[in-house]
Amino acid sequence: MITVVLVDDQELLRAGLRTLVERDGDIRVVADAASGRQGVARVRELHPDVVLMDVRMPDLDGISATRQIVSDPALAGTAVLVLTTFDEDEHVFAAIRAGAAGFLLKDVAPDELRQAVRTVAAGEALLDPGVTRRVMLAAAAAPPVADGAALAGLTERERDVLREIGRGLSNQEIAQTLYLSPATARTYVSRLLSKLHARDRSQLVVLAYETGLVRPGPSD
Repeated sequence: MITVVLVDDQELLRAGLRTLVERDGDIRVVADAASGRQGVARVRELHPDVVLMDVRMPDLDGISATRQIVSDPALAGTAVLVLTTFDEDEHVFAAIRAGAAGFLLKDVAPDELRQAVRTVAAGEALLDPGVTRRVMLAAAAAPPVADGAALAGLTERERDVLREIGRGLSNQEIAQTLYLSPATARTYVSRLLSKLHARDRSQLVVLAYETGLVRPGPSD
């Protein structure tokens, strides 16, 4: 059974999310909270598998709450899945830096929501395609902020793989683009996570942009 804590300041939305995520019987909402501060407290108390986190909330926003959860060694088994809307683009990049494992738009289909919870509970990262695109656009509008020396220890092939991760490609797509086997692509991704000390794939996306390795062009 996958356990979930819902953190959103809108009571009606929390009730709706609870109904949707519990529908198939393999996911259970163990608590909900109306603010980031309450959410962090409940997560520390219950150690859920997944936190569904809103961004804009009173008392403590979702980005700060995510950072507190991810930085707590006692909560290493808890993944944060951020729910965002199209008018919150500026928050997505910051939330990835804070350590969120996944992002979904609030108009996501019920089946996709449940599958997203299962995905991040299994230790994988997830970016809604719409969110990924907006992350790219936000990154394109800003200059690189990380020292490119962070990539100094990578081989040329590892840089190629990181570049494709930054462009939003899946492991299968990376394998096809770079003429690798799927298993080899997965190995490169795992190696990048280790070498760059990244928590998950989402943070690799951010690093690819922050170091200037990827800069979206008109075709992106």
